[in-house]
Amino acid sequence: MTLSVAIAVYFILWWVVFFAILPFGVRSQHEEPEMPAGTDPGAPVRPRLLIKAVVTTVITAVVFGTGYGLFASGMLRLESFPMPFALPKV
Repeated sequence: MTLSVAIAVYFILWWVVFFAILPFGVRSQHEEPEMPAGTDPGAPVRPRLLIKAVVTTVITAVVFGTGYGLFASGMLRLESFPMPFALPKV
């Protein structure tokens, strides 16, 4: 795996994990006793994006490292996954 492919896979994986973690712990303004006038009731009160970004980075590093280790050791290969087309012979 080249460095550019590894960065691209990590980037995509990071966003998938981020969107999965994003709703945890969010309270909407309509769930709070006092809602500021002129705001959307579904808007989050405290989204805590920095904490979620750090947690996402840690989880993604573990998942990417595990996947990379499996691919590098040969325990997991592209031929293991069903493909709708034939893979080129290398």
